[in-house]
Amino acid sequence: MTPKAVFWDMDGTLTDSEPLHEAALVAALASAGVTPPTDLHERVLGVSAIPVYEMLRDEHGLSLPFEEWIVRKYDHYWPLVAELKPRPGAVETFNDLRARGVAQAVVSNSDRMVVDANLRAVGLAYPGLRTVSRNDVREGKPHPEPFLRAAWLAGVEPGEAVAIDDSWPGAQAALAAGMKTIFWPERPMDGPDGALNLNSIAEVRAELGL
Repeated sequence: MTPKAVFWDMDGTLTDSEPLHEAALVAALASAGVTPPTDLHERVLGVSAIPVYEMLRDEHGLSLPFEEWIVRKYDHYWPLVAELKPRPGAVETFNDLRARGVAQAVVSNSDRMVVDANLRAVGLAYPGLRTVSRNDVREGKPHPEPFLRAAWLAGVEPGEAVAIDDSWPGAQAALAAGMKTIFWPERPMDGPDGALNLNSIAEVRAELGL
């Protein structure tokens, strides 16, 4: 049965942007004389910019102030946006739900300018599109606030919505918001207790009644 509302994470769920973020992060760290940790991908997946910065500062010696660091990171990210591709099947699924009149929103831990740039790059920028960025809330994922804001924007109760996310922080946020949660990681892994673990877009579409 098609749900009343579907809320999508962006990085790694709608868009295949995690490798671009990691490449920009590695390049920015190199420019600051910092060796990336070997588990960098796992440590930053789904985590917003400030906690990532604090981890790199406290554990790996990053000495730049946050304001200078984030500009440097984004200076390395912007040239990569032209290469951005949607995650296979995700945008098609979004558009199929839109054609059926299902309320949707994009709920991201990225900054507003990254959300807007990424969605334009994959053809998902249109009037009336509901989006929640890290700049729109007091607390980012894994706090439930971003998904609760999406429900408010869509005019639905949290329990009427399905959230789709590829990261633990995102899935934890959706569960805490009281939403049915599809954990759709980019590579097979177990999700948080209570999330529905799916490994293919075919499974996701079936769960959404498509």
